[in-house]
Amino acid sequence: MTIEAHLATLEKKHGVLEEELHEALNSPSCEDELISELKRRKLRIKDEIERLRSSTH
Repeated sequence: MTIEAHLATLEKKHGVLEEELHEALNSPSCEDELISELKRRKLRIKDEIERLRSSTH
C-alpha cells in the first residue's frame, strides 16, 4: 500500500470516528467510557496521519 493510499484510508477512518463521536455526544444515554475511547482512537489516527505527512515532506 502506498503512503497516499494509507493516508486516504486513515482519513476515512478518522471521518467515520468523527461521525460516531458526534452521534455519541448527542446521545444522552451514551456512556463516558465510549466517548473517551472514540476520542482516543480518533487522536491516534490523527497522530498517525500527521506522522505520515511529515515523513513524506
